[in-house]
Amino acid sequence: MTSFSIGPLGLADLFALTLLVLCWALIGWFCENPPENRISVGKLMERYRHEWMRQMVGRQNRIFDSQMVDGLRQSTTFFASTALIAIGGGLALIGNPDPLTTLASDLELDQAPALLWEVRILTAVLFGALAFQKFVWSHRLFSYAALAMAAIPNDPNDPDAFPRAEQAAKVNISAAKSFNRGLRNVYFALASLAWLLGPETLIAAAVITTVTLWRREFASASREALLENPPR
Repeated sequence: MTSFSIGPLGLADLFALTLLVLCWALIGWFCENPPENRISVGKLMERYRHEWMRQMVGRQNRIFDSQMVDGLRQSTTFFASTALIAIGGGLALIGNPDPLTTLASDLELDQAPALLWEVRILTAVLFGALAFQKFVWSHRLFSYAALAMAAIPNDPNDPDAFPRAEQAAKVNISAAKSFNRGLRNVYFALASLAWLLGPETLIAAAVITTVTLWRREFASASREALLENPPR
C-alpha cells in the first residue's frame, strides 16, 4: 500500500504546508480583528494615526508631518526592493536547484526529487511576491495620504479642517495595514525556507513564527507602553 501524496508532496509535506497557510491566514485575521478585551498593536496604532491627523490641524508648520510620511514611504521602498531581490534569488534557484540538492547531500538530509525542491522554494517566492505587492501598494497609499494631508486647511476653524484630517487618517491607516500585511508575508516567507530542511522543520517554523507575531501584537512591552495613555 503506497502512502498518500500529491505530486512530489507526501503526507508530511502536505500537512506542514497546510499548517503554514493556516497560521498565516489566522494570525493575519486576528491581528486585524482582535477581541474587544485585548486590542492588537496594529489596531492601537490606528488610534494614534487618527490623533496624529487631529493634532496636525492645529500645527502651522507641518514640516514634521511631511518628514514622517517621507520616512514611512522610505520604509516601504526598502522592503519592496528587498522582497524583489529575494524573489529574483528564489526564481534563480528554481531554475537551477542543483546547489540545494548538493547541500542536502553534504548535510546528509533526505534526498528529494528536484521538483520537490522547486515547490519548496516556490512557496517562499510566493510569500515574497505577496509581500512585494503589499509594500508597493502601501507606498502608493502613503502618497495618497500625503496629498490628503496637504489638502487639510491651515485654519483649525475651517469647517473642512477636521473632516479632511479624518480622511487623511483613514488613508494613512490603509497604507499602514498594507505595510503590516507585507511584513507578515516576509515573516512567513522566511519560515517557509525551513521546509528545505524537511516538513518537521517547517511545522516548527510555522508555529514559532505565529507565536512570535502573536506576542508582538498582543503581549509585547511596546504594546503595554502604548496602552498607558492611548488616544480616545
